[in-house]
Amino acid sequence: MGAVTEIRVPDIGDFKDVPIIEVMVKAGDRVQPEDPLISLESDKATMEVPAPAAGMVKELRVKVGDKVSEGSLILLLESGAAEQAAAPAAAPKTAVSAPPAPTSAPSGVAEVRVPDIGDFKDVPVIEILVKPGDTVKAEDPLITLESDKATMEVPAPLGGTVQEIKVRVGDKVSQGAVVLTLATSSAVAQPSAPTPPAPGAAPPAPATTAAATPAPTGAIDEAAFVLAYAGPGVRKFARESGVDLGRVKGSGDKGRILKQDVEAAAKGAPPTAASGAGVGVDLLPWPKIDFAKFGPIETKPLARIKKISAANLHRNWVMIPHVTNHDDADITDLEAFRVQLNKEIEKSGVKVSMLSFMIKAAVATLKKFPDFNASLDGDNLILKNYYHIGFAADTPQGLVVPVIRDADKKGVVEIAREMGDLAKLAREGKLKSEQMQGGCFTISSLGGIGGIYFTPIINAPEVAIMGVCRSFWKQVSPDGKQSSWRFVLPLSLSWDHRVVDGASAARFNNHFGGLLADMRRVLI
Repeated sequence: MGAVTEIRVPDIGDFKDVPIIEVMVKAGDRVQPEDPLISLESDKATMEVPAPAAGMVKELRVKVGDKVSEGSLILLLESGAAEQAAAPAAAPKTAVSAPPAPTSAPSGVAEVRVPDIGDFKDVPVIEILVKPGDTVKAEDPLITLESDKATMEVPAPLGGTVQEIKVRVGDKVSQGAVVLTLATSSAVAQPSAPTPPAPGAAPPAPATTAAATPAPTGAIDEAAFVLAYAGPGVRKFARESGVDLGRVKGSGDKGRILKQDVEAAAKGAPPTAASGAGVGVDLLPWPKIDFAKFGPIETKPLARIKKISAANLHRNWVMIPHVTNHDDADITDLEAFRVQLNKEIEKSGVKVSMLSFMIKAAVATLKKFPDFNASLDGDNLILKNYYHIGFAADTPQGLVVPVIRDADKKGVVEIAREMGDLAKLAREGKLKSEQMQGGCFTISSLGGIGGIYFTPIINAPEVAIMGVCRSFWKQVSPDGKQSSWRFVLPLSLSWDHRVVDGASAARFNNHFGGLLADMRRVLI
């Protein structure tokens, strides 16, 4: 019987209480140095803890869902005499150091990659904030990226010394692109990639989710494979099994692809539907047409924001069963008050639009109908006790949705001022990602353009969106006897039929319109 070693979580920077999202081994499994044991996921990165030495898993001490920090016991590893000679023994009850690695990938060298930055791709590097030899701590900024929508900093996932910068100012990067190498006490957070294969040799399995080495066969769609939501160990297993991750439905949290999903796909079993995912449909291929043979044409690339929005809108439209209710709100008195208010605060430089009042009305209506201030999570409805309202802002590059946070705690003048600031940043392409996140409900206003009604597409994971068009004068007769001209605002409420029913939507619209007709009701 060989020696038994305690394998513990090594130095992972300042991360603490990080959830385990996958356990990749079981008792009795034999592992080699650098084989992944467990996968962790913080709010910054997905990290795998590798085996520091060869041996047999004797006993697991953790399970999926447990939260671990540096030094937490993962498992007991039994190693034979030969394995002990080949690998250094780990000190019991201390963090296990990584074993010596090939000279091409020195021990303790981690590749720092661009983390999850949403749907942004090919984002230019506008500033490099460190140089080789600099010592950095976890969360220290390394580089600055600037997209059409936001400026973002890529932070260090753990502490160490900058060894080599892999990017230059002007380079375009996406999620998973290598930024630099970092000499640390452990390369656990982001393992160094293997040496590229010699010509004609089979390509190695990728070390991280961002690696996009050629597939062993032509059956794998590399673009879909790279975008699939899976950890490095699962990606490696999928490569070895010849499974295209782009065609696998994940059964893990938020649709994450697990090893068992890949195993099922390799056996030809139908993939497990991800939580909240829609039913797969085989669509006809998009028609290929040579438009030039019908007349003169001009090819114009889509703006970056429109390309990003297209994918999100298509997903939301396909996945969410939309229904839209149309109604009119009488804003005759409110419009008169708005004009008077703007005269009173003219010197402040703030101009209150009808949208500011709509945001306050939205907050009050969400409080009365909490199912609209929610998000679906599998079979559960997450009810939110905060009120962050998004508004669609038109920019030269396309539509973006900044978010007014804690709108319930702000007055209409403060909301108007903040809307103006956010809209200005949006037009200049300087919105930060956090200024477009966390929304509970969105208002899309075409008031300055025209139209009467339309069907706005829900901004997932929200469950409803209010569309409004240009106000107009309308002759109405509430009692059927006398009529009068009233200034009305067209409302178009799109809602997710999985969460909301028609009666609730009608009541929501009626209440929202009633508040605009008499804003004093917001105080009730």
